[in-house]
Amino acid sequence: METYEQDSCCMGKQNTAASGKAQQCGACRHKDTERAAELQSDIQKRLNRAIGQLNGVKAMIEDNRYCGDVLMQLSASEAAIRRISGIILQDHLETCVVEQIRSGNVEVVDEVMQLIKRFG
Repeated sequence: METYEQDSCCMGKQNTAASGKAQQCGACRHKDTERAAELQSDIQKRLNRAIGQLNGVKAMIEDNRYCGDVLMQLSASEAAIRRISGIILQDHLETCVVEQIRSGNVEVVDEVMQLIKRFG
């Protein structure tokens, strides 16, 4: 079941055939509807904060800091990432899933159930 348009981005790398045309790798999927700029900005800020927390944990390990303190920082990082997942899941339900169901693709419900089990 394909619910997204595929693209040749491959995490920012372009695959180009001898003809000069971009090729699809089959690995990249994109939303049909772009995320709102405010949501995009919020997610980016939260991701940067979580990355900062993880870099702090890495520095704590390199500095041989107390295990309990490291675990507390890891817990904070995990909570931040879970919150980001929840925000993205909500956006997915409100946009992608609604669009798919409106277009008659009720198979998307199976995907949603798996996502909710994993991230809900």
